[in-house]
Amino acid sequence: MELTSKQRAQLRGLANGLDTIVHIGKEGLGDNLVKQADEALEARELIKCRVLENAMLTPKEACQALAQRTRSEPVQVIGTKFVLYRHSHRKDLKDPIVLVKAGKKA
Repeated sequence: MELTSKQRAQLRGLANGLDTIVHIGKEGLGDNLVKQADEALEARELIKCRVLENAMLTPKEACQALAQRTRSEPVQVIGTKFVLYRHSHRKDLKDPIVLVKAGKKA
């Protein structure tokens, strides 16, 4: 799913209040970290990640790689943090995100 600029803006606004839940360190994107991010995306749809100072990847590289491995969409990269989005198919999701439609105002 390719996000529109309006959808990215909507998700950036929602991400402002999020706590960082995935921290990428010198081990990079190991299987356990990818599994943690995948589970978080399924439960929350929108997650904030942080690349620690001793990481081997830049935030942009980490964002692209983790998005690819979790089949999610990069929303934004700012400094050492980045935001990913993936629609969840869980029926019990507490507050599902409803994205604005293309061509409509937010």
